[in-house]
Amino acid sequence: MSKLKIFQDKHVRSHWDADKELWYFSIIDIITVLTGSDRPRKYWNDLKLKLNKEGSQLSEKIGQLKMKSADGKLYLTDVADTETMLRLIQSIPSPNAEPFKLWLAQVGYERIEENEDPEKTIDRAMAAYLAKGYSKEWINQRLKSIDVREELTDEWEQRGVKRG
Repeated sequence: MSKLKIFQDKHVRSHWDADKELWYFSIIDIITVLTGSDRPRKYWNDLKLKLNKEGSQLSEKIGQLKMKSADGKLYLTDVADTETMLRLIQSIPSPNAEPFKLWLAQVGYERIEENEDPEKTIDRAMAAYLAKGYSKEWINQRLKSIDVREELTDEWEQRGVKRG
């Protein structure tokens, strides 16, 4: 399933791979949005060379999919899944990329905190659900159902049931 995402009034071509359960995004479109470059293909080629010189393994994670171009035709387009795209964004020196980089740093910091104190994970989940408008009763029920599901899957595992 291919879709157009709109980011800052710009179109970003994307594709959902149902088998892998992953979104893929056009790298050229993301570069256009984040750099404002009028030559995003040249920018992407230069960035690939730079990353290869630095020893990055990112090029192994880049794929190609046929995506509809502005002229309505399908062309092979370099694509990356969400994780790879976030890594690429870290390599783009642009003021437009800075909010993403700050967000990634914040999320990384929070994950480190959660590893040190797992209770912070629960606190953040509660805050996120509250921000989305869920009631405290609903949130508590949700957390209990997660706990019950974990107990059930632990029991199955102890009795030799395999996943999948």
